Amino acid sequence: MYTNSSKLSPCSHLYIAFNNRKSSRGSNLPYRRLISSRRRRSLKQAKEKKMAFVKKKMEIKNLKLYMKNKSIIEENEKLRKKALLLHQENQALLFQLQKRFSESHDHLLAALNNNHVL
Repeated sequence: MYTNSSKLSPCSHLYIAFNNRKSSRGSNLPYRRLISSRRRRSLKQAKEKKMAFVKKKMEIKNLKLYMKNKSIIEENEKLRKKALLLHQENQALLFQLQKRFSESHDHLLAALNNNHVL
């Protein structure tokens, strides 16, 4: 019986059986590599797709935060202007109060001086 496939006739059923047999290792290695590379490519594409989705989601979240931050800054600016106006009004009222107190104090001192002089 022949064990070398090169000596067998290509039409022989032994030739076909001998060439189609699978060894325990390596004969289906290209097939495994093919599946493995396809699987890797598929996993890589899935990862890229997921990363693109996450990136888009982060961009949307970032935009929302940017808009919220912008509105907070605008509100802060309005409050700052309002506080400045209130401070100026407070200073003007304080000045008027000091002026009145000074005038009434001057009148009181004058009245006391007039009473002492008499």
